[in-house]
Amino acid sequence: MISDISHYSYFVKALLEGNIDDMTDTLSEICESMISTFDGSGKAAPENFYHGLVIGLIVELRDRYEIKSNRESGLGRYDVMLRPKDKKDNAIIIEFKSKRRIDNGRTLEELCDMVLKQIEDKKYETELLTAGFSKEKIIKLAFAFKGKELLIKKR
Repeated sequence: MISDISHYSYFVKALLEGNIDDMTDTLSEICESMISTFDGSGKAAPENFYHGLVIGLIVELRDRYEIKSNRESGLGRYDVMLRPKDKKDNAIIIEFKSKRRIDNGRTLEELCDMVLKQIEDKKYETELLTAGFSKEKIIKLAFAFKGKELLIKKR
């Protein structure tokens, strides 16, 4: 299913395998040990910090994937898309949401569910479907953050 991934970082291996637990553990460790709570606390769009962090972690996939950021597809604009150069690989759509006061007490779990619904409602997979990828080969990921806490869910 997945070609040799032994040379990729732990986070990237987990991403390619769809292993949410390992992705969460790795990103949590990075957040807890290397970033400040101020890094992701901007008033305008705190998810931009996490967006950039994840792009930095996946840049090593650029030979295998076309990595796109903030592009329009369907009825909206996704945060990150990994479009494989080999259609045997899974395509991946990633959307970020940072918990703020305006989220009316929603949990990270609820934010992830909201983000996954947004990916569906806005039809972010349209670009991939048009390019000939099957729905079964598209992984949709929601990353929800509050300071250094995070949750990742997939559909």
